[in-house]
Amino acid sequence: MKKATILLSLALMVAGIASAQRRGPVVSPEVRDDCTVVFRYASASASEVLLDIQFLGAPLPMRKGDDGVWSVTVGPIVPDIYPYSFRVDGVTVMDPNNPDYFPNERHKGSLLDIPGPKLQTQAPQNVPHGAVNYDYYVSQSLGTTGRALVYTPPGYDANPDRRYPVFYLISGTTDTDETYFKVGRTNFILDNLIARGLAEPMIVVMPYGNPAYYFPAGAEQRRTANFNTDLLGDLMPHIDATYRTVADRKSRAIGGFSRGGNQALTAGLNNLDKFAWLCSYASFAGQPEQFETSFPSLVADPARTNQQIELFWLGVGSEDFLYPNAKLFMDKLEQNGIRTVTRISGGGHTWMNARDYLEESAKQLFK
Repeated sequence: MKKATILLSLALMVAGIASAQRRGPVVSPEVRDDCTVVFRYASASASEVLLDIQFLGAPLPMRKGDDGVWSVTVGPIVPDIYPYSFRVDGVTVMDPNNPDYFPNERHKGSLLDIPGPKLQTQAPQNVPHGAVNYDYYVSQSLGTTGRALVYTPPGYDANPDRRYPVFYLISGTTDTDETYFKVGRTNFILDNLIARGLAEPMIVVMPYGNPAYYFPAGAEQRRTANFNTDLLGDLMPHIDATYRTVADRKSRAIGGFSRGGNQALTAGLNNLDKFAWLCSYASFAGQPEQFETSFPSLVADPARTNQQIELFWLGVGSEDFLYPNAKLFMDKLEQNGIRTVTRISGGGHTWMNARDYLEESAKQLFK
């Protein structure tokens, strides 16, 4: 009798394993040819699972199957890269079956990548690829070890005598130094543009824009001051000493998205002896209504300002919550005779726009 019980238990175990093998692993997200997407989350014990994705007005309920896998089908969805997460009984979690994630200080969402013709420049292609290094440096100003991601263009190692211009590119509020790499697709965008002869080979430095996250910097003004001090006094000298840069203002650009764009403009406009190329993606510098008092040296001699700035590129979406101030900043520059290139697109305060702006402006840098 005991032997029969053991044999029965083994048979049930094998049947269970075979059943699990027949189901196979959970696939999520599953992007179909018609651009519909199936999201799945395995949890037999959960009582509620919701899908939270950027373009939805509210989280979408998922349905639990007999196998304990929750699922929902969405779309068709316009091809792009979207952050999403699951809410499992009120707790926000990443998709455990998706290796692509959104690096951020406050949330760790997953990334849905729907390929499309419009995104060819932002996706890996069969072209020569550059490298992305995780660079650590001593920050005397912050009293800690800083980190930045550094993109070197294709051919950098094979051409040891060549020197390159540098673009300092800063992510937004709560983003990390990885965000412009993993979400912004900086390396793929530059690889593809360089391969097509549409952008100059350049080094791109992606710093951490929020020293307060690892250093008690205090108020927002103090954070910006700390960032600028670190950037100018510690990170830039480290980059020039470590990489084959062309260390002069005409070979140095700075730009960023959201708060990173504000930091870029603040650092750039106040240090035109160090930067000749300025880019702002969905941001503005200072208070636009106080423009004349915030930047007296710019408006005092617009002709000289225009001579100093090789490119002043500004973009914002018409549905962006920062649009009113960003547009006012653009208008103030124009009213004061400061030459700019402006791009007002559709869409809101999203990384979809940030990637598009990077792609457009990178074609014009160091020309």
